[in-house]
Amino acid sequence: MPGNRPITLRDLLTFRMGFGQIMGPPDALPIQKAVRERQIMSLGPPKPPTPHAPDEWIRRFATLPLMYQPGERWMYNTGSYVLGVLIERASGQPLEAFFRERIFEPLGMKDTGFSVPAEKLDRLATSYWPNAETGALEIHDGVADSQWSRPPAFPDGGAGLVSTIDDYLAFGQMMLDKGKHGRERILWRPSVEVMTTDHLTPEQKAVSGFLPGYWDSRGWGFGVSIVTRRDDVAAVPGRFGWDGGYGTSWYSDPREDMVAILMTQRAGFPLFSRVYLDFWTSVYQAIDD
Repeated sequence: MPGNRPITLRDLLTFRMGFGQIMGPPDALPIQKAVRERQIMSLGPPKPPTPHAPDEWIRRFATLPLMYQPGERWMYNTGSYVLGVLIERASGQPLEAFFRERIFEPLGMKDTGFSVPAEKLDRLATSYWPNAETGALEIHDGVADSQWSRPPAFPDGGAGLVSTIDDYLAFGQMMLDKGKHGRERILWRPSVEVMTTDHLTPEQKAVSGFLPGYWDSRGWGFGVSIVTRRDDVAAVPGRFGWDGGYGTSWYSDPREDMVAILMTQRAGFPLFSRVYLDFWTSVYQAIDD
């Protein structure tokens, strides 16, 4: 079936391009097999994410049909992959070089990138992953043989950066300050405001599968989740950020004027862990009246 309209930049930013990860068994649908055969998307913590350079990745991706019409529903997180390729082509420079020039260096994020230099590898933490059958933690990514010990073939616009708590805090504080870092403006204030506004309609949320009940109290901006309804002590409306698949959790809260970041060594979305719940509950319990 032909698309009812072209995919827009806003569709990519809001994950409404009509293609994304399917949360379920990896072989349930033919499109999942086609994705795996083309090696363009990971179905779990990527190692490696994809062996293809950006131009080859987008060529392979373009051979697939959309799963849904553009704008019909939210789907995680292929829009960011496409955005990364688009940024490279629009800027005329590699994605990491663009990030470094526009974001990392202005924010003083000296330890953030798609790989770790050899002289800094001793600071890289081992990543663990629970065994699907036993639940026991096993090494997913070591240090000496880490996938971050060398630049990736595909710098991913949606994942794959390695960083530190100080660097991540600099980014989260800039977002909390509506694009400013000290006296320097990194992003235009209205841009941050639109980035952190819920763009999903009730109709889109109703058909956008993710975690059970997730959209009852969450929305989606440009690459960040936004709390829309208070259903627990830490769910403050307007709080924005994301929980990463390698065990990180970041949120900036304009109402409380606060940035909080959790970094763990356990791969897998931290939403499912007791550590995540205890951390965020403790953060908000510590706030003075």
